[in-house]
Amino acid sequence: MKKLKLTMAMSLLAIAVSTTISAQDTNTDSHTITISIPEVALVDIEPAATKNLTLGFTAPTEAGNPIIPSTANTTLWLNYSSIKSVADPTRNVTVSLNTIIPGVDIHVTAAAATGSGAGTLGLSAGLLTLSAADQTIISGIGSAYTGNGANNGHNLTYALAAGSGPGGVAAYADLQATATTQATVTYTISDN
Repeated sequence: MKKLKLTMAMSLLAIAVSTTISAQDTNTDSHTITISIPEVALVDIEPAATKNLTLGFTAPTEAGNPIIPSTANTTLWLNYSSIKSVADPTRNVTVSLNTIIPGVDIHVTAAAATGSGAGTLGLSAGLLTLSAADQTIISGIGSAYTGNGANNGHNLTYALAAGSGPGGVAAYADLQATATTQATVTYTISDN
């Protein structure tokens, strides 16, 4: 009887050990990966080294003619990087001017995005006359990047106009002779 109990005990032990050994591995296995994606909202003007512009007017050479604005400047590019949040699926870039120059309209136009970027790039609002109020120049930006530097993003065209022109807000009568006047143009990327 002791042999039978010992044999049964050994058999049960062998079954338990073999079940435990075969239960350690199977033909599949899994693990988790935790992924973190930061929310991103960055904007800049390129090329950074030469982003300050000088524009002006030329005096007429014939009495009765208005002053003539300098040629439009197309050297600057608006770059941005954006990773949208769940709560705010798109972003805008706004533009404003810190000081209005009497009698002068400053126009800015952002071209369609071009270059090495990807994602949901924004759409241009077209020609804007700068003012102290924020105006949306690029809308509908999702998760995207324009590429960095000149020839990436939205090419900016700056042009001057003496007041009282089509679509302008300044009045020619407000013009004042000045050697130099500076104004700061500010671009801001933000959630809708």
